[in-house]
Amino acid sequence: MEHKERLNLSMLFDFYEMTMANGYFRQGMGERVTYFDVFFRRVPDGGGFAIAAGLEQLVEYIRNLHFDGEDIAYLRSKNLFQEDFLDYLRTFRFTGDVWAVPEGTPVFPGEPLVTVRAPASQAQLIETFALLCINHQSLVATKANRVVRAAQGRTVLEFGSRRAQGVDGAVVGARAAYIGGVHGTACAISDQIYGVPAAGTMAHSWVQMFDSQYEAFKTYCEIYPTNAVLLVDTYNTLKSGVPDAIRAFNEVLKPLGITKCGIRLDSGDIAYLTKEARKMLDAAGWQSCTISASNSLDEELIRDLLLQGAKIDCFGVGERLITARSEPVFGGVYKLVAVEQPDGTISPKIKISENVAKITTPHYKKLYRFYGNDTGKAIADYLTVYDESVDDSHPLTIFDPDATWKKKEVYDFTAKELQVPVFRGGELVYALPSLPEIRDYCLRQVDTLWDEVKRFDNPHKYYVDLSQKLWDIKHSLLEQNG
Repeated sequence: MEHKERLNLSMLFDFYEMTMANGYFRQGMGERVTYFDVFFRRVPDGGGFAIAAGLEQLVEYIRNLHFDGEDIAYLRSKNLFQEDFLDYLRTFRFTGDVWAVPEGTPVFPGEPLVTVRAPASQAQLIETFALLCINHQSLVATKANRVVRAAQGRTVLEFGSRRAQGVDGAVVGARAAYIGGVHGTACAISDQIYGVPAAGTMAHSWVQMFDSQYEAFKTYCEIYPTNAVLLVDTYNTLKSGVPDAIRAFNEVLKPLGITKCGIRLDSGDIAYLTKEARKMLDAAGWQSCTISASNSLDEELIRDLLLQGAKIDCFGVGERLITARSEPVFGGVYKLVAVEQPDGTISPKIKISENVAKITTPHYKKLYRFYGNDTGKAIADYLTVYDESVDDSHPLTIFDPDATWKKKEVYDFTAKELQVPVFRGGELVYALPSLPEIRDYCLRQVDTLWDEVKRFDNPHKYYVDLSQKLWDIKHSLLEQNG
């Protein structure tokens, strides 16, 4: 069989979604309006918060949702679906509503990152792709934000394309890393498609191709005088690498009046080598020369290097960022939370489990974030039923939903609804922000979190409370179905 070049991502679903959609169709339930939430249960790496990402790719998927002749022929070949259902798929399009937390927003377990209101067959069929987009990019954006915070204001570049989990892992992963705060990527196509700034200089092979290391450095400086970052650890970093770099800078850049240059280390004792290299560069009059470091870095190693006094201006972070190696699954889920009756009333639905963490919060909900008027910092998040509103002109008592005896009074605060409308009646109503806008928004929003929430180790637990009405509904359903 020839390789199929055409790829319709509408077919990227778990097969049970199609069998359920067909079942709804057979039972006359396909047009029943349903509500589904995308949420996650635990922050990766034991962190205090995650970063929402992936919405733009979900939007593009929904806008292009369709099944063509080849897709219909494939489904017919499974001998599971009647022709009337296949005819329904021929004119299939998404006609529902979607609300979502904007990309770059710090988010917490149990919160609906995306809410879908759509006929059951439609809502069911987008489950896999919705989770794929949100899970992958939120995971990488969250990891990237941890790495960036560990670097304490120093430049961080994403270097992981060659170790990523497939093409999308590299290309869209670089996009997610940029949302999380990295300054650029080594992945050129991510720059071409999404505008993630791409940069790079040389590999060890460049140095090896020349008869001498000095010749390799000198030639590179001559070709790229305004972008001369030399890899100094091919042979011996301190005995020849740094001295040869200084010589090349002196002979090529200095006569041109160029002071912007750099060296990079990719091996060895990075802390010791960068401290020694800094002394050598400064003594030679190249105080403006930056030092970059790479080699299997992550937030923990970066923190350790800085604690050891390493002299690093830029970190290149690869496999451990792009694959979120320390915890490579975000764990987002897609759960039915309500069904709309023919008369317009909304019936909440709950999933119960012996594993308490898997009990869902039912109903079509609103998500608020409370900001202190005196500090601008986020105080708590608050989930309500869709028909409730928050009066932030009066104090409000909130309870930890996991420990009802813990309560906190919030006052002098501003309540902001976090989800925004994305689709109405199948039509896009959300102006997708540019990637730099998303990244800037992310960094500003992370800054609204208290340092205690941003700790890497044992972060303060952030409140995500339920309104009294929502709490009562949840416990009523637990009692009815327990």
